[in-house]
Amino acid sequence: MTKTTGKVTFMGNPLTLVGNEIKVGDKFPAGLVLSANDLKPFNVSDVSGIKVITTVPSLDTPVCDTQVRKFNEKAAGLKARVFAVSADLPFAQARWCGAAGIKNVSTLSDHAQMALADALGIHVKELRLVARTVFVVDSAGKIVYREIVPEITSEPNYEAALAAVASAS
Repeated sequence: MTKTTGKVTFMGNPLTLVGNEIKVGDKFPAGLVLSANDLKPFNVSDVSGIKVITTVPSLDTPVCDTQVRKFNEKAAGLKARVFAVSADLPFAQARWCGAAGIKNVSTLSDHAQMALADALGIHVKELRLVARTVFVVDSAGKIVYREIVPEITSEPNYEAALAAVASAS
């Protein structure tokens, strides 16, 4: 497993990403088991069609809250399933979704093994969280868009991600 320092920062301070760097054109890793809000195992690769996988450090922070809410608004008109992944416990995710009225985004937890974070190279070593990212996966399972947000307190490029979804349709 590789370690890369400085690709992302938190308030300007460099952080270390751990895991296998995956790029546009690569297949999305299969067999990554996450936890759904009901604690049942969930594998994103088992879902057919186009997928948007956006990761956030923690749903209970303002930028993460905004990011998932914006994807929730946009998801209603997309021809894609949208997943928000964090290392938050599934119970906290369910509570947050209920309070935020999230209906069009499925939240998944990587808290147990950080499997998705390690497979995508977005595991923030210092914080044991996932970096802020957006991946768009086409119906063949190929990554057609990848954004790792350089400053963890900044939002992703929503327009570019949505354009990638439209191109994959």
